[in-house]
Amino acid sequence: MMSRRLKHAFAWAAVGLGLYGCAPAEPERLAGTPAERAAWGTAPGAPAGVYKVGTPYQINGTWYYPRVDYDYSETGIASWYGPGFAGNLTANGEIYDPSAMTAAHRTLPMPSVVRVTNLENGRSLTLRINDRGPFARSRIIDVSQRAAALLGFERQGTAKVRVEIVEDESRRLAVAALSGEAARAAPRAAPMVAVKAETLPGSATLRAPKGPAARQTALAAARDAGTARATAGSPAGQAVVTGPAGIYDIYVQAGAFTNFDNANRLRARLSSLGEVSIAKAMVEDTEFFRVRIGPLAEVEQADRMLELLLVNGHNEARVVID
Repeated sequence: MMSRRLKHAFAWAAVGLGLYGCAPAEPERLAGTPAERAAWGTAPGAPAGVYKVGTPYQINGTWYYPRVDYDYSETGIASWYGPGFAGNLTANGEIYDPSAMTAAHRTLPMPSVVRVTNLENGRSLTLRINDRGPFARSRIIDVSQRAAALLGFERQGTAKVRVEIVEDESRRLAVAALSGEAARAAPRAAPMVAVKAETLPGSATLRAPKGPAARQTALAAARDAGTARATAGSPAGQAVVTGPAGIYDIYVQAGAFTNFDNANRLRARLSSLGEVSIAKAMVEDTEFFRVRIGPLAEVEQADRMLELLLVNGHNEARVVID
């Protein structure tokens, strides 16, 4: 049985590239008691999933390369999926439950744990990756319906988010899964007490500052913000941490170059589409020049701009939040 969500996204069987890759099927290792699995909101008695990284796969002409990445941190647009997929298999063989604290990611291992922060209201919580997606190029994560409600974007459908892997918990899940004890080692829900605020750039009233020095000042201010409120009412006592929020802009990045002249030529070619700028960024020891269109007012506007760039051959284009 394959989930309807995944059938809609691609036709794996037709090309011989299943969600489970070309390797032999793995045994179900993650059984465990109902109480243990309830820590993440998984329905008692539901089929257990397997630990899976997976092989490269292609969706709508785009290749994705699953891998273990304990440095993963990305900002972008989140979406959610809900009752229409309830009861279907996830990519690692579990049953999808829209009330569980889970999410779909295109490349991170399953299971792994990520912290998702809604940059618009400061809310964050940890989710367990157990599915593949989203396959809309302008989204970076699909969370469960309940997670979207707790993060405050169920009604609007999308949110500007930061997604960060939680290394210790993810490593623990991986080791436990491969040793046949993943369910017993699943992270327990956070206690319903006051917790330290997340250190997010910006504040509730100020635009997210630009430049390294300004961001460091904002981070220091966030560290002094005191404690945050843990929101009650979530499955298994899962806590929602509320930290400082900010105002973040949406851009569509058309390309990134190590040569300024190349970036400037692309900027000139795209100038008819609106405001196009070049932003510098250091990646390790390399300086990149990012060609970006925006800021854009709405997510839908970014979606349209991204699609326009993709159909015109700018295959590395993506939506970014800054």
